Amino acid sequence: MVSVLTQRSPHEAENPFEANLRESFCSIEPNLRPPFPLTIPTPDQYSNLNRAILYGILTEPSFFKVHIKHLHGIVTDGYEYFTCLLVRLVTKSYDKLVGPARRQLVLAAHEMVRVSAVGLDCLLVVLLRQIYGGDFTEENLWLCLEMLRLLSGDRALLLEEQPSVLTGALYVFLRLLADHCRASGVPKIESLRKMEIEFCVKMLRENFSLCLTIGKDLVRLLQDLVHVPDFCAFWRDLLYNPSSFGVDRFSDISMIYSTQTPKWYFLLRITPEMESRLRFLMTRVKFGSQKRYQIWFAKKFLAGPEKNSVIIDIVRFICCAHHPSNDIIHSDIIPRWALLGWLLKSSMKNYIEANSKLALFYDWLFFDEKVESTIMNVEPAILLMVHSLPKYADITNSLLEFLFILLDGYDLERKELVARGICGAFRALLRKGVVQSYDVLISCDMVSSDLKERLVKLLSDC
Repeated sequence: MVSVLTQRSPHEAENPFEANLRESFCSIEPNLRPPFPLTIPTPDQYSNLNRAILYGILTEPSFFKVHIKHLHGIVTDGYEYFTCLLVRLVTKSYDKLVGPARRQLVLAAHEMVRVSAVGLDCLLVVLLRQIYGGDFTEENLWLCLEMLRLLSGDRALLLEEQPSVLTGALYVFLRLLADHCRASGVPKIESLRKMEIEFCVKMLRENFSLCLTIGKDLVRLLQDLVHVPDFCAFWRDLLYNPSSFGVDRFSDISMIYSTQTPKWYFLLRITPEMESRLRFLMTRVKFGSQKRYQIWFAKKFLAGPEKNSVIIDIVRFICCAHHPSNDIIHSDIIPRWALLGWLLKSSMKNYIEANSKLALFYDWLFFDEKVESTIMNVEPAILLMVHSLPKYADITNSLLEFLFILLDGYDLERKELVARGICGAFRALLRKGVVQSYDVLISCDMVSSDLKERLVKLLSDC
């Protein structure tokens, strides 16, 4: 049977979820036109009706208003089941949906915002996660534009009922802007970029207190936009006039540095499929058997000179959002540091490489051992440097050099704060037994003598 919902090869089996929706639609199709039955459906009938209406919305654009009106008339659970169906569809099948179905899906999302559906936050988040960084195809830019329109158009409602969705959107669009501001010769990118800038600056200026809940990674994203004129005035106020934001007790950027970014933000810039594949690698694949999985992953997600900008986001995800259990750590499963080493060895542009290293070391700069999870955030970098010797000494040298660049110049006015964070990370890693000593770095002939000298001095000061 030819699908009207998803793209698939002639020999590919029908997606079970799609089949379920289609079967529900076919079973009661005559009842999906007015006048609608007035009987109250049983729970099973209610679920079947929701599935049928969703299939109708996706495949019959000309009857969209009819199906939505029908949905409003039968809903008894605050649209929770219908929204769950949408979330499942986006999570499992968005990439394969045909163009018209994607457009109908976004229209349905608009409607769920309008009625403040139960589970709306999950729906908007999974849609945001389908926007690929570094991907300038028409379909990807279209979704980016549609989500901007949705979030901007219903901003007041979302501020009141789903404020975390807006901070998540800010995180997403600040990150996308870094790619979009570097793009040239891409049709439609300029108007999209203007909308992204307007959305982000408005959020930062008018809802700064809410934006602070993002934590220190807000600064990491903003610093990649310091060259964008619209953000220059914001940066000046952030550094030299913090009182202009009208937030009580906010007096210095260091207060953002000391705020941990909640884990869920790091999921926002990788798709659900990407997350699933990465977690599979780090929980099921044995060290030494990972090459074919890595090749598949690179072909699927990193192909192209701009697409591999997602490596920055993957590094942050691995460091901060995937903390393996002790059983995994002591098993023969591929460790996080090895996966990060493979990613950092990928061919990439200089700015992507620098930002990927910053993503790796960012928690070192403001390390606070009182926060339980932070030791797991800094662990991969030290293990990567240690285990890269002697075979991949270039990685160790490159990372150590970058760490000292951060120490010397990340924030000149708060250099002591950064030094304290880096020293704290080194001390905690030793005390927790992540490494037994730093002799392997200090005594290895393949590590630059200048770097070893600096490391010895730093450790003695710690």
